[in-house]
Formats: sequence, structure tokens, C-alpha cells
Amino acid sequence: MLVVIKGAGDIATGVAVRLWRARFQVVMTEVPQPTTVRRTVSFSQAVYDGAARVEGIEAVRISSADEAETFLRIGRIPVLVDAEAACVRLLAPDAVVDAILAKRNPGTAISDAPVVVGVGPGFTAGADCHAVVETERGHDLGRVILEGSAAPNTGVPGEIGGYDLQRVLRAGSAGVFRQVLEIGTRVNAGDVVGTIDGAPVVSEINGILRGVLASGISVKPGMKCGDVDPRCEPGHCHSVSDKARAVGGGVLEAILRLCPGTVTLR
Repeated sequence: MLVVIKGAGDIATGVAVRLWRARFQVVMTEVPQPTTVRRTVSFSQAVYDGAARVEGIEAVRISSADEAETFLRIGRIPVLVDAEAACVRLLAPDAVVDAILAKRNPGTAISDAPVVVGVGPGFTAGADCHAVVETERGHDLGRVILEGSAAPNTGVPGEIGGYDLQRVLRAGSAGVFRQVLEIGTRVNAGDVVGTIDGAPVVSEINGILRGVLASGISVKPGMKCGDVDPRCEPGHCHSVSDKARAVGGGVLEAILRLCPGTVTLR
């Protein structure tokens, strides 16, 4: 079975990892300049580097949908720069998963494939997709919704190690971001993680830098540009997160439940 995943950030990558290990074929789409923060666990990095590896699975950038089959055959996940996901019409996948996490529907339609799954808020099951997977941390994380929508976006990150808003670094102004510290670096409150046109972006808490934008990315006020994890586990910087894994499990469940021709597990 072939699944096209729109988006290749850390949550979309968690979805891809779970589907790939369940022996689905996966093709991912991205924008020309991804603004992924958790770059060490995101297949979107293939857009910049040509290839990316997460938990032993390799993704490669391709230049056209025609190349997808070649790389799938040799066990690689193709990543195509295709902001409009025009490749869906060419590839005719069994399922489409919108994991862009735009907090709105950027153009996905229930007619795109036999099964269409929306990840997070902005989608309504039965209207613009067949199923929605909950992304809000808590009791319902990863739940498959067949009627209605996911919880609305609160604008507050999920709590990790007792911190929510404080663990996410955001741009205080518009400009060009420059990375100062590498992902995996231990930081203290007040440490400079990066700069925006020379103005420092500092950590509010002690922890480990789990993610940070690459240098050269243009940012807007309020845009996420870093992620500090107070649990200070270096391995968390290089493995799919609990949230991404749970969401991936929800997507896998939705496809198995809804896609015609799949085996019914009892």
C-alpha cells in the first residue's frame, strides 16, 4: 500500500516511521525551505542535505514523482519538494495523510484518496477527510476521530518536565535566524541559543537543546525557533518523540480501519 504524507517535520516523520515499519510504502512532500526545529529527527532535512536518517530509516530527496518507485524499491523514503502535493494525482496513493500541522486545512480534500487522514486541528472527519488523529498531549493523544474534529489549538505547548511555554523558544522580532548552539547541547537559563539579526534568542530554562532552526531561515515574530527539553536526555534529540510515535500509531490505526482491501486484524 502506498501512502503520501504531506509534510516531513518531526510529527510527520514519526508517522512515516510507524507506517514504514508496518511495511507501507511512503512518499513525503515538503516546502522548498522547511522551518523544522527538531531537524535531527525529521525527514524534511533531506530537502537541504539530499538525505536524512531517523532511527535507521533513510529518506532521500527526489526531483520528480517519477523517481519515487525507484527509491521505494531499494528501501528509501522519497521526499519531494511539492508544496501543493500535486504528486497525489500522479501517484494515486491508497491513503493521504496531511501532517503539515498548519492548525488549518491547507487544501486537503476527502476525495484525494480512498483514505484521507488529517493530523491535528483544522480538519473535520466526514467533511474534508475520513479520519482525524488527535495531537494534543493528554488522555486523547493519538486517538482516531471518525466524526468531528481534534481539540482546537490552544497556542500552549504540551507540558514536559513541568514546563510548557518556557521550553519553546520563539522569535521576538522578524529577521534572519542564526544558530549559535548545536542540537544536543546542555543549556542553562539565559544561554544564547541563536540570534535574529544580531539580537539574542535565549533559553528560559535549564535543559538540553532538543531542536533549533538552521541558520539563514527568515522568521516572523512569535515563530518557533528552538526547543529546550528539561529532562536532559541526549537520546531524545535523536529519536522519535513519544508524541510523534503516538500520533503515528493513530494514523496507522485509521488507515487499517478504513482502507479497502486491508487485512482485518482480530
